[in-house]
Amino acid sequence: MSLSLQAPGQDVPFDQLGHSDLVLDAVYAGGSSGHSGDDALARLLPGTGNQGGFRYAGSPSKGAVRLAVLYTSGGEVDWPDYLDPETGTFTYYGDNKTPGKGLHETPRKGNVLLRDAFDHSHGTASDRGTKVPPFLLFEKARPRGRAVRFRGLLAPGGPTLTSDDELAAIWRSTERKRFQNYRSRFTVLDVERVPRSWVSHVLGGGDVLEGECPEAWKTWVQSRVYRPLLAPATTTIRSTTDQLPTGKTGKAMLEEIRQHFQGRETDFEACAVAIWRLIAPSTGAVDVTRPSRDGGRDAVGAYVLGPPASPISIDFALEAKCYAPGNGVGVREVSRLISRIRHRNFGVLVTTSYFNQQVQSEVQEDEHPIALVCGRDIIDALRQHGRTTVEAVGEWLQQSFPRPQG
Repeated sequence: MSLSLQAPGQDVPFDQLGHSDLVLDAVYAGGSSGHSGDDALARLLPGTGNQGGFRYAGSPSKGAVRLAVLYTSGGEVDWPDYLDPETGTFTYYGDNKTPGKGLHETPRKGNVLLRDAFDHSHGTASDRGTKVPPFLLFEKARPRGRAVRFRGLLAPGGPTLTSDDELAAIWRSTERKRFQNYRSRFTVLDVERVPRSWVSHVLGGGDVLEGECPEAWKTWVQSRVYRPLLAPATTTIRSTTDQLPTGKTGKAMLEEIRQHFQGRETDFEACAVAIWRLIAPSTGAVDVTRPSRDGGRDAVGAYVLGPPASPISIDFALEAKCYAPGNGVGVREVSRLISRIRHRNFGVLVTTSYFNQQVQSEVQEDEHPIALVCGRDIIDALRQHGRTTVEAVGEWLQQSFPRPQG
């Protein structure tokens, strides 16, 4: 018999975890004894372990994992796991996070699990049903304690991703020592509740397609058709705090950008174009124009859609504002960009600061096709592409946008 939440927003008590269904975004309480036995996941999913980002029942080395858990604390700034609720895509990094070991030589064999799961996901229905375990995503629910939040049932890959996008071995360096780790991308399936009966059935070694198997998982196993959980944002007016990076490192990374262009803020335009490419990789050719009278600079470019043999391009205009954190972008700057947008074009405004609420409201209410990229967006984009320290950002700036000599 499975148990549900007692009331909306209330944690599932620790002593009930072994009988509970997995409900999307529900919080499962940890214990209160002050040791590893308080771990909620160990009680919720017996046999999967009580530590680490990869937890599983079975053996990755033998290709016999029955159920896998991906746990993220949200605190790894060098390896920023990221859930995009609007597309249902989850980006997760493997467990080779320090130099000294090969890509697949980690103690928990998390990268072996990723390698094999993504490989078999492209096989037959039998391969997916017997060699790809269901992945369950959990995140740390609170700064203290061992409570966790269930974020969804995952399938390796995604409906719009190439195999290279799904799983890629990427290089990193620490103290000049280079090493590889995996960056993987999963799809959160459209499953609101994972029944306890199915979890117990799978943990016990039963056929994954039986025992109240969720329909979205069954569909993926049988045909590799993804039914992602899409959750478009409803609150789109961001506060100043929400638009600036949190934490000492993030703030310092943004300040590194400002300092690099200090006294020559118009040169930030090329950097803004590069940042936009990180956010929108289908961006095509972009031309940076000469400085305008008000000291700003514009760029015009194309965003490419469609198949390579028959693409179409949508033109856009981009402006950049290298502002201090206390100097927000107001209506005047955005109005200038709006005046440059032609029919069926769009605009991009990139700033190292923030957009005031009036700007955001007017852009949305009047349905202006403008993407507003703030300081936090810049840092998030850099981190997701491997530039996670002040030193890495400084090196990127100097190599890509060197200061003039003399």
